[in-house]
Parts: sequence; C-alpha cells; structure tokens
Amino acid sequence: MNQKTINKLENKLSAKDYQKTKKLNNPKINEFIVKYVDLCNPSKITVCTDSEKDLRYTREACIKNHEEAELATNGHTIHYDGFYDQARDKPRTKFLVPPGEDLGPELNTMDRGEGLKEIFQIMDNIMDGHELFIKFYCLGPVNSPFSIPCVQLTDSAYVAHSEDLLYRQGYKEFLRQGKNARFFKFVHSQGELEEAGLGLLVSKNIEKRHIYIDLEDEIIYTANTQYGGNTIGLKKLAMRLAINRASQEGWLTEHMLVMGVHGKDDRVSYFTGAFPSMCGKTSTAMINGETIVGDDIAYLRKIDGKIRSVNVESGVFGIIEGINDKDDLLQWNALNSPVEIIFTNQLVYETDKVYWNDKPGKNPEKGVNHSGQWFKGKKDKDGKEITPSHKNARFTFRMDILDNVDPALHDPAGLEINGIIYGGRDSDTSVPVEESFDWAHGIILKGACLESETTAATLDKEGVRVFNPMSNIDFLSIPIGRYIQNNLNFGKKIENPPRVFSVNYFLKDKNGSWLNHKNDKAVWLKWMELRVNNDVDAIKTPTGYMPIYEDLKQLFNQVLKKTYSKEDYIKQFTVRIPENLSKIDRMMDIFTNRVLDTPKIVFEVLKEQQERLLAAQEKHGDYISPYSF
Repeated sequence: MNQKTINKLENKLSAKDYQKTKKLNNPKINEFIVKYVDLCNPSKITVCTDSEKDLRYTREACIKNHEEAELATNGHTIHYDGFYDQARDKPRTKFLVPPGEDLGPELNTMDRGEGLKEIFQIMDNIMDGHELFIKFYCLGPVNSPFSIPCVQLTDSAYVAHSEDLLYRQGYKEFLRQGKNARFFKFVHSQGELEEAGLGLLVSKNIEKRHIYIDLEDEIIYTANTQYGGNTIGLKKLAMRLAINRASQEGWLTEHMLVMGVHGKDDRVSYFTGAFPSMCGKTSTAMINGETIVGDDIAYLRKIDGKIRSVNVESGVFGIIEGINDKDDLLQWNALNSPVEIIFTNQLVYETDKVYWNDKPGKNPEKGVNHSGQWFKGKKDKDGKEITPSHKNARFTFRMDILDNVDPALHDPAGLEINGIIYGGRDSDTSVPVEESFDWAHGIILKGACLESETTAATLDKEGVRVFNPMSNIDFLSIPIGRYIQNNLNFGKKIENPPRVFSVNYFLKDKNGSWLNHKNDKAVWLKWMELRVNNDVDAIKTPTGYMPIYEDLKQLFNQVLKKTYSKEDYIKQFTVRIPENLSKIDRMMDIFTNRVLDTPKIVFEVLKEQQERLLAAQEKHGDYISPYSF
C-alpha cells in the first residue's frame, strides 16, 4: 500500500477504524475504500468487523437514521421503500462492457467507459451528510473452497442490516486470505432522502436510479434506490459477478434451492432446484418433513469426482404475501417469533402491529404503509387501489431460526448433490414429475428449455410462455449459449452425475381444473429420492422416465395418508404428444433466432426427442397412457 493511500485512510478514518483496515493486510481493499470515500464524500465512516458490537451498532443505526422503526414484537422492525421503488429496475440494470465485447441480445449492456463516467458523476458527493458503513461478508461458508469474500460500501443502515442477516460475516475470512483475497466489491448510496410513512426516510431521486455491473473489476454500483433487489449487493447482483467468474473457472452459479430429502434408515439425499417466480420454489424448499439448506442461490463445484453445493447465503429475503398458519407453518412460526426480522413494505396498524396481504386474523381498516397513511379503498394517482401490504412485500431473517434448517447449512465442504430439479408453470404439457435419460438430456430438455406461463399478477396477461433457461435468464452475465454449454460441460468426467428431473405443479385438465394438489409435491420429492438411490424402477417414455403407479400409490398413502387412484395417475402422467411437439417447435425457433451461440448438441437432443414423440404418436395416437409404454 503506497504512502498516499495510508495518509488518506488515516485522515478519513478514526484511529480505531484505521487499525481494522490496516489489519487486513490487503492494499487492494484499502485502495478501493479510499477511491470511493473520495468520490462519495460521506460525513462519517464506520468500519465493521464480525463482532457482536459492530452488528449491534448497525441495528441501532437503522433506528437512529430513520430507515427502520421498531414493532411490537421484540426484534421486529419495519422498513419502507419509496412508493415507486418496490422492485428490481431491469431497464437501468446494465452490464458495463469494453469495446468489442458482446454478451448477446438478451443482456442489457452499455459501453464501460461511458457507464463509469455516468455513475461517477451520479455518485460524486452523493454521501454528503450520510454515514458510510464499510462491511465485510463471505458468499458461501467461510474457510471453504466455495468462499468468495466481499466488501460492501453503503450509506444505508438498512442495506447493511439486511446483509448482516442474509450473509455470513467475512472480516475473519479476509484476515485468513490476506493479500490473496480475490473479492467482490459493492458501492451503494440511497442518495437524497425524503420522508415516508412512520417518519422513515426513502430514496427521493429514483429517476436517477442506476444499477451498473462492471464484470472487469468485479464491482457493483447502485445509486438512488433502497429496494433490496437493487441494493443488497450480495444477492442477485453478486450472482451476476459469480456467474461470470464461474464461467472462467469451470464451476456453476445457479438460481437454485438446496434441500435435503429424507428417506429410509435416516438417509438424506440432497437436491438443488431451479424454479421461476411463482412456480413453487420456496414452498418446495420449505416442505414439511424435509430440511432446507437454501432457497435461492447455490454454488456448485466438482470436488473429488462428485458435484457438491452450498447455499451462497445464510438468510432469507422472502415474499411475505399470503403466508399463513396452515399452508406455510414453518415460515409462519418464524415470522411470529421474537427474533431479529426486518419486515419491508407491510401495513403497520394499532400499536406497532404488522399486517401483510391475506394474513390470517383481523383485516385492518387503516394504518401506515409504503404509501403513507392508509385506509381501506385508498387509490394511487392512476386510480388503482393500494393494498394494505405491497404485493412484493418482503421479510428478512437468518435461516437458522427455521425449524427445518439442515444441520449442514454452514458445512465448508458443501453437500454432495444427488439430483437436480427444474420446475415451471405449465398447464398442458409436462407431467408432474419425470427423470431425464441422462445429463445432457436433462440439462437441455429440462433446464435449458425451461419456460413458465405468466399469471395475471405478473404481466397482466395469463398463459404467456416465458423462456427462462435454468430459471436464470434475468441474472446471466454471459451469453445464453455459453451458459448452456458450461452446464453441459460440468457433468462431464463425473462417473455418476446427479440425476436431472422436471416437476410441474400446475397441470390442468381440458376444463381448466388442477390435476395436482399443491401438497402432492411432497410425494414427487420422495419418488425422486427413491430414484437417485436406485430403490424403484420407472417407465421409459419418449420424454423421460416416469413413475410406476404402484410406487406412487404407496407413497401417497405413506406421505399424505391419501388414496391415489389409477384414474388420477393416468390423467397426470399421460404423454401429451401435440403439446410436447409444439414445445419442441418453440425451442427450435428460440435457439435458432434468439440464442445466437446455441451449442450444436442442443438441436441434436431436441431432434431426437421430436423423433421419439412422432414415433409414439404414429403407434399410439396423440394422448398416450403411461400403461402403453
């Protein structure tokens, strides 16, 4: 570290905080801090370690700085984002790329030089009058081959508090790695603030909201926003950095849950699973009787001839709407416990009580929410009724408060993965559960061809099929074709790679009635657990391996205490030839015209599936009972 950097640090930091940075013995960290302290010009700087004292300071700053307010239950606080700062800003989330680099038509990019100039202008003096929190975290368990240390600069105590709950503290990990630490960097400012409900302060200049991703220097810049998806840098923003790094190094960063499915004789088989929004990801991870390792982001590495995985995070930033004491007991119990929880954009009523949409019990007539003073029937400027709690309202807590948390959550070695699950919202094509023929067939037909139908709540139009390979299209930082090829390569040279499955919880009959009950997923999980352990056989169909009726009948009785009829089995597991052929046509078109670097094997595997379907159609007709195979 040069003398100029040392002098600036000594001048900017208190003697105590200077010693914290000096102890890290990493000039790159200190140069990073000095550069952005000079640019953003905070009025106060606090350097935080892993200590309980520093964690407590951050929590207390949230209240002092009017970013959170205390609620009636001990440990519970409420935070509001601005009324129009309630979701990820996709148009203004951009990759900064050097001249000549092309990430493909699906990714939002701009010239790196122009982007850095623009964001530096926005951040110039942006923290004047604010306190800067310098925080250290670790993505993945500490002291692990999966560990990625991170340093976060933010003037939002709420962002710092959220990351304290969501991620493992990383100051000691920086000490362990020393000068060799290769870390992700995050610079965030909420910008100028204005008052909202309960006197809480929210970002004012959201028309200047920017989220820029510099892959070259592995830095995330975000300004003039508080919403977690734009500001909690270690979440989906860091995921983009990790996808790019993983692509270079031969491992995977995936938008996946990690969970343990429990079998006979105390056996636990671990699965990862990718599901687009509103397709059952969280409800799968939280299913009664199984254990959760993670619900959102996973790293996967090849270690000693096995694929192992960790949860990148150690907390949950979850959507709260509709959580109740019958369908979501594990989350309900956690949310009603006197532990540290941040509620975001819910209604506060009476004496500091919190209400979210469809919460059991009393429906308040008035209170305070993200719109300020609220009353039943209140409308926004466009005449649209404002619900008590925002539809994207969130909760943030540490995962270890859940009753079903897996004891291996923080295992630095990760967990051996036995199966990979891909699930989407599909009313008429895929069966409820199916195993692929092999790794390539699974990655291509189950993962890369994943699509999900929209609901009225998402795009104001139902039934539109959205292409979403591996449920990761919004977070890719590399071209889609390269991403698919990376997944295909990842399974090579593995003697017994994880089996790949698809699930579909949303199949309907011709009258539009559900063919599955939402609790049936517990049975599909148990069947997959049996398959990865070679305990049951399966039926080979043109699209994959399907369950045998007798196995499902037994599982429905054991798991759900339900009778499972042959009639239901046939309805659910009929091979729908026309719909499957239509999907092949859609995928052929997408991989020809939208994905410009599609690997050749994708077309080969699609063609093989098409030929199997046509042969079965000629022999058995359009709709084929599983008993025909």
